[in-house]
Amino acid sequence: MHRTTPPMTAIKRLLLGGSLALLVTSVTGCANNPPAASTPAPVKNTAASSADTYNEFETTNEAVNFLGGSAEGIAKLIDKAFADQGRPNAYIKGEEAGGAIVLGVRYGKGELVTKSGQRTTVYWQGPSIGWDFGADAGKVFILVYDLPNTDLIFQRFAGVNGSLFFVGGVGMNYLRSQNIVVAPIHVGVGLRLGASVGYMQFTRDQSYLPF
Repeated sequence: MHRTTPPMTAIKRLLLGGSLALLVTSVTGCANNPPAASTPAPVKNTAASSADTYNEFETTNEAVNFLGGSAEGIAKLIDKAFADQGRPNAYIKGEEAGGAIVLGVRYGKGELVTKSGQRTTVYWQGPSIGWDFGADAGKVFILVYDLPNTDLIFQRFAGVNGSLFFVGGVGMNYLRSQNIVVAPIHVGVGLRLGASVGYMQFTRDQSYLPF
């Protein structure tokens, strides 16, 4: 049966119940997932060969054509990502919906595309905790760095503290798990100021639980 990303009305109904659960989670913590503040700073990928990674031109072209937002803003953020992280060896094109009243939730679905040509459907969900108000729905383009194989995308990525960037209505932040870094790029993220706090959990199947 085909599954779709939950509509915005369903997300709003989840907010009140989900916020209480997320508040308990934020207080008790998670032993296997330290808070974003303890996450090490991103390390630029310098070892990947050009044959196994995307160059900046093709990455920017894919992102601009897919997101359809400010070409200048997207190009500047991708330039920033290349300067910080090097060349990605995969990307995800998908759609995401979320909402928040201080404590938020987000859900997404997309396709992971590797430089080697593999294509894999992925889902993601997760909470955000911080000064975060509003709701949004739209496309997201996610750069993926140092992914050894597609199976390793299915895990939790913690937000890197202080890695939220805005340029001309386009936003990007870094999340990482060990050596793998993902960098979601959103268009029109002005109302989701806390989106970089928390984590993203990538799964093979859709789940409505953000934690």
